[in-house]
Amino acid sequence: MKKQILCVEDEAAIRQMIRFSLEREGYTVMEAENAYVARELVANQTPDLMLIDWMLPDLSGPELIRRFRKDEVTRDIPIVMLTARSEEEDMIHGLEVGADDYLAKPVSLKTLTARIKALLRRSEGFSARKVLTMGPINLDLDAHQLTIHGQAIHLGITEYKLLEFFMKHPGRVYSRAQLLDFIWGQNTYIEERTVDVHILRLRKALKLQEADHCIHTVRGAGYRFTEEAFHEL
Repeated sequence: MKKQILCVEDEAAIRQMIRFSLEREGYTVMEAENAYVARELVANQTPDLMLIDWMLPDLSGPELIRRFRKDEVTRDIPIVMLTARSEEEDMIHGLEVGADDYLAKPVSLKTLTARIKALLRRSEGFSARKVLTMGPINLDLDAHQLTIHGQAIHLGITEYKLLEFFMKHPGRVYSRAQLLDFIWGQNTYIEERTVDVHILRLRKALKLQEADHCIHTVRGAGYRFTEEAFHEL
């Protein structure tokens, strides 16, 4: 499976040069000309590595990296900072905000490729991808992505948390009060009917691939997630 790299660079000529070089090495490359586009792309598809320029038109590279590092989904993605600023203080600042490597422009494409390979090897060694699987349902905890029968299904944040909780605790019945405590937190004051609303939304999303039958309503008790329903089909 091809590794996906996001190149965040406002100069189109540099993006195209990097893309051409990396695609020859077998990578898939996404391009973003600014921080806004970069965050939109990452929200839809989590890359394996990011190249981020220091000077972007809407947000500085260091600030964009800082925000990615605060996000649970993107905090562990390897990042290489590309910049024309080659002073030692700038390099230190880039590394301090969360960059894993730092290359000064003009970038040597051979050096860039070597650094990318090294970072990807390192990241693969540190963490295997965490995926929960039940029947045709696959929940990628690193990418925050749900697929059913190989088809990507969009979930809201709360529905995602509910499904993750259910898949980690199959077979057991949980009351609305328990789900409120586990998903929303014990110090949050929300009506129990809220659970029903989000369960309905989750079922609606799962029904797109006819997988909604895995969530059972247990009258007077709560809800249960079971894999057995898939074996009965």
